[in-house]
Amino acid sequence: MLNYIWAGLIALSLIFAIGYDAVDLTRDTYRNGEELPIVVRLPEGDDGNARRVAVSVEIAPDAYGGFYGTAERPTPAYSGHLVRSQEGVLLRFSASAALPQPLATIRGSSQSRDGELQGRLVSRPDAPELAEMLAAGGRPLPPDTGFAVAVVFEPTRFVKLNAIAGSALSSAETAATIALGLIGVLALFLGLLEIAERAGIVQALVRMVRPLLRPLFPEVPEDHPALGMIALNFAANIFGLGNAATPFGIKAMEELQKLNPTEDTATNSMVMFLAINTASVQIVPPVLLLALLGLQINELVFAIIITTGLSLVIAVTATKLYGRLPSARASDPNRASADPGRTPSGPSGGAGR
Repeated sequence: MLNYIWAGLIALSLIFAIGYDAVDLTRDTYRNGEELPIVVRLPEGDDGNARRVAVSVEIAPDAYGGFYGTAERPTPAYSGHLVRSQEGVLLRFSASAALPQPLATIRGSSQSRDGELQGRLVSRPDAPELAEMLAAGGRPLPPDTGFAVAVVFEPTRFVKLNAIAGSALSSAETAATIALGLIGVLALFLGLLEIAERAGIVQALVRMVRPLLRPLFPEVPEDHPALGMIALNFAANIFGLGNAATPFGIKAMEELQKLNPTEDTATNSMVMFLAINTASVQIVPPVLLLALLGLQINELVFAIIITTGLSLVIAVTATKLYGRLPSARASDPNRASADPGRTPSGPSGGAGR
């Protein structure tokens, strides 16, 4: 079911992106290929004949609003550089400049290797001498002189589609990084778990936690290893050891699946285990919060304990109540296996949980 939901969300996002980009192309939101009028001013004492010249860029707010048809207004001046190249004279805004829209979006497709908004500088009819003064080998530009010029940026198209593609690649990279990082953790703790099972530690743990876990998991036999895995998972979560809780949780689900008479429908015990994990009961703050807040985390300890305690109560209560609903009882694999005339989907053939 989740696969269909994700597929639907992806399809909707693509439809939205195509529609949004089509509107941008129709309205020419980014004025591709057109010249934005600006004023370039050299600071006093700068060498105007150098290949890279520091400049101040002034954009008239009213002209900017009329050019792009927006209510956003630029600041009085931006720092930048003029760079002489084979393609002509390039104007690069400072990478730290707080640009208004749509220039902030245009920077994504018209930028230098350092992430600076970059455009090609052109002369305006009222300042024809600027091309000669900016040409390679021309005479230095006089300092503190404003030149009325224009800048042309690279075309900006399919902004939303490119954003979706970039997010997809970024998410795939993040997923691969997390998966590779978990390999070592899973190998370590699953190896320790195998040692604990062979040494009888898990069975001893099962006997210790049996009085606490049996009311929550009545379908699990008293001496089954699943109770030990569940206890280890809960302990790791309680003490903020999220990386250790993951392999224990996977192993616990594997043991619970061994008690499941079906392959595609969760039992009440599996649902309860997932609900408690979702509640994320913790006494020790997680490592991420410790790294972000430092000693200030002490102010949140009681709030974390109260919040996670309440979430645990709600998770357990909701799971118990849901298990008593007729539809949930009809899809219970254990009830279906006890009655040969029934299926996990219930008498009406409804979907299981």
